[in-house]
Amino acid sequence: MSTEMAQILEVIDLAKEFPEVKAVDGISFSIKQGSCFGLLGPNGAGKTTTIELIEGIYSPDSGEVLYKGKHRANRFKEEVGIQFQNTELPQFLTVRETLEMFRNLYGRKADLKGLIESCRLQEIYNQDNRKISGGQKQRLLLAMALANDPELLFLDEPTTGLDPQARRYLWDIVQQIKSNNKTVVLTTHYMEEAQILCDTVAIMDHGRIIAMGAPESLLTKYCSGTTIVLTRNIDDSDLHDIPGLLYRKEDKIEIQTDTPNECIKFLLEKGIDMSGMSVRSQNLEDLFLKLTGKDIRE
Repeated sequence: MSTEMAQILEVIDLAKEFPEVKAVDGISFSIKQGSCFGLLGPNGAGKTTTIELIEGIYSPDSGEVLYKGKHRANRFKEEVGIQFQNTELPQFLTVRETLEMFRNLYGRKADLKGLIESCRLQEIYNQDNRKISGGQKQRLLLAMALANDPELLFLDEPTTGLDPQARRYLWDIVQQIKSNNKTVVLTTHYMEEAQILCDTVAIMDHGRIIAMGAPESLLTKYCSGTTIVLTRNIDDSDLHDIPGLLYRKEDKIEIQTDTPNECIKFLLEKGIDMSGMSVRSQNLEDLFLKLTGKDIRE
């Protein structure tokens, strides 16, 4: 299979402007079949508009989107699944009735038994939608997005608000979907999630892609240093001239440095209270902060 044929989705010079804001500013990328592509950015970066342009909810001002090398047609609508960030479930229906209803909207249908097993809905199959937990709701929404056995699946912040256990439960399901050669486009606020699930990530800010690549490659290129985290109340003026980049995040200070020994020596000489200090390798959260100057949740 050629490289061109391996691309399930190609975005070429895509742009969209709304009154007072250029939401998407001439971005391009391609996604290989069977991979997970992560689109990351702070609120207002343009990632949701990008997804909605690809899905066909909005029309671009310029640029184009190719699906399997061709312009999108009815085939695209039949072969994609979408899990929106905020979706209300039909009331007074059971999980089973909801899944059956969504499957019947399509000519191409996923196997119902396989859908229930892969999204782990056995225990709530006959339960009223109003009586399921947040994590169970997200698994049902994912099953609804898979009702047509899609080739390409869009997940818009699918684990927001879930507890860590429910989040990891959903990660396992997404990994299983990928193993079946399905393609996933993911937006997320959780950097650990992106690092675990995504083969490629694109970081957006102000409507543009400012970095793109495999997570480990991006970390090697931009973030091969160390992060020192201080949890005590410290005056920023005490850290003037510290050998590293300084970020204040809520009740803690993070220092990104390529010279951790010099940095710790500096802190000791300044008499900084380092009880509760932690030192770790840099991750995607640090990369995002370094490239945008913002926290992912801003």
